[in-house]
Amino acid sequence: MYSHKVKKDMPLSKVENNKNEKLNKLLDTAFQLFTDKGIQHTSIQDIVNNAGVAKGTFYLYFKDKYEIQDHLLARTSYRLFHQALKASEKENIERLDDKIIFIINYIIDFLVHNPIIINFIKKNLSLGLYSEKISILMDDKELGLNELFLTEVKKRNINMPNPEVTLFMIIELVGSTVFSSIVKKEPLPIQEYKPILYKTIKTMINEDS
Repeated sequence: MYSHKVKKDMPLSKVENNKNEKLNKLLDTAFQLFTDKGIQHTSIQDIVNNAGVAKGTFYLYFKDKYEIQDHLLARTSYRLFHQALKASEKENIERLDDKIIFIINYIIDFLVHNPIIINFIKKNLSLGLYSEKISILMDDKELGLNELFLTEVKKRNINMPNPEVTLFMIIELVGSTVFSSIVKKEPLPIQEYKPILYKTIKTMINEDS
C-alpha cells in the first residue's frame, strides 16, 4: 500500500532493494497497527515484531513511533491529493475555482466512505501538500496541486496577491472543518456543510474579480 517511491529508470542494487523492502514493511505494519489499535497502544516493539524486522532497523529510518506516524500522515494525505488531481484531469473543468472544488469534493467523498482513513488523518490533511517529508514521494514530472494553482492563477490573471497563502488557507480550512463535519456532524453534517464550504472557497479564489 505504501510502496517507497524512487527515481524512475534508476536501477537498484540488491542492498537498496532490501532496504526498501524493510522500510515498506515498517510503513505498512505501522499503518495497520495505528489504524487498528491507535498510536498510544502501539509500541515500536509491536511494529518490528509484526513487520518481521530487527528493532535496530526501525531506528535506521525513524527516531520514534511519532516520526513514523508523521511520515504516514504525509503519505496518506498526499495520495489523496494525487488521486483527486488525476480524477480532475479526466473532467472538462474550465474554471479554477470549480477544479479546486472538484478536488476537495473528491477527497471529502473518499473520506466519508473510508472512516479508517479519516480517523487516522484527522485534521492533518495539509501534510500532503506542505510536509517536508512529502518531497521523497514527488515525481519531478508530475504537477502537484501547488504548481497547478499558481500556474492557473497566473494564466487566468486572477487578482490574487498571495496565491500560495490563499491555497494554504483553503486546505487548512478544509482539513480543520471537514473532520468535525464528517465524524461529529459539527457544525453541520457534511452534505449540508459542503455548499457553505464551497461558496467560501469560491469567494477566496474570487475568479470573477
